[in-house]
Amino acid sequence: MAQKSAGSALTRRGTGRWHTFHEKFVVEERYIDPADRRRLYRASIILAVVGLALFIATLVSVVQGGGLSAADAPVHNWLLTTRSAAATAFMIFLAVFFGPIALPIIVLVVILIWGFAAKHAWRPILLAAAMLTGVIVSQIILHIVQRSRPPVDQMLFGADQTFSFPSGHVLGACDFLLVGAYLIFSRRRNPRAAVFGFIGAGIGITLAITSRLYLGYHWPTDTLASFSLSLLILGGVIALDTWRTARIPGEPVTGELSEEGAPQDEGLR
Repeated sequence: MAQKSAGSALTRRGTGRWHTFHEKFVVEERYIDPADRRRLYRASIILAVVGLALFIATLVSVVQGGGLSAADAPVHNWLLTTRSAAATAFMIFLAVFFGPIALPIIVLVVILIWGFAAKHAWRPILLAAAMLTGVIVSQIILHIVQRSRPPVDQMLFGADQTFSFPSGHVLGACDFLLVGAYLIFSRRRNPRAAVFGFIGAGIGITLAITSRLYLGYHWPTDTLASFSLSLLILGGVIALDTWRTARIPGEPVTGELSEEGAPQDEGLR
């Protein structure tokens, strides 16, 4: 009897571990108002169209040497006149924070903590996929366009002779902040929280762009291209998330762990 009891306990523990692991990868579905789902799809389309159109316009101007890129040299030269010791120190801090070492570590830590703490891993996985997509897309475009950076002697944090268009620093910051803000605040009932969340994301993006321009590593159109690509990625994330998780009354909800009630203020849960 004792052996049977011990065996049953081990079986329950094994089953419990498997159930906990399994439920992480069950995509939660939620009921929302039909109008809200239409707004989400509309927003995703608008973001994707605006992002694609803005990127194409920026790319054409860079390749042809006119249009939006005509402002690159004047803006770059003006920023050279605004440099100071205090501003440079702050901009270098931002460059390190949004750089290719610190930002991936921050993103990885956020994804792991969120993934383990949350009931479902759908949103952390979406964030990871968006970040990876940004890296792949930027590397492909970098080697196709092969645009030169501003003069090396004007760079304030070491020489960088890699290609310039688009800015990987800015694209990573935009993807992390914009997609992260959507994935967190899309589950909250209070629209003001989403407004403040995206305002915070906008401030972070502005700081990342300003840092890259001030330190002399990019032309303004490099950063504009990164922002436009991030809008395109954000639109794709919203569309995919809405298609996979948003249900309206009358539609079946699948998944044993999905919420069948009204949307709740979940935050990172």
